[in-house]
Amino acid sequence: MLLIIGTIRLPPDRLDEARPVMERMVRASRAEDGCLEYSYAQDVLDPGLIRVTEAWRDRLALDAHFRSPHIAEWRSSWPALGIGKRNLLLYEADEPMPT
Repeated sequence: MLLIIGTIRLPPDRLDEARPVMERMVRASRAEDGCLEYSYAQDVLDPGLIRVTEAWRDRLALDAHFRSPHIAEWRSSWPALGIGKRNLLLYEADEPMPT
């Protein structure tokens, strides 16, 4: 399993404009074969900070995601939404264990 964990930053005054674009990205990504988890969450203490959490079955699924039309649309929206700073890290993980 592959995990992508990190953040993206946008101006807080662009959140209302960004929400529908992010929602389309999340819905389309969740529908992809091999997507186990995909979410964006606004940080409670920092409104312009969006926390990203993704889990993918394997590298093939993640590579297909990177080639998808919805990720191209998402990336093309970044300049207009003021999305600049991104800090996303890829991790390889074993199967989850209950805590």
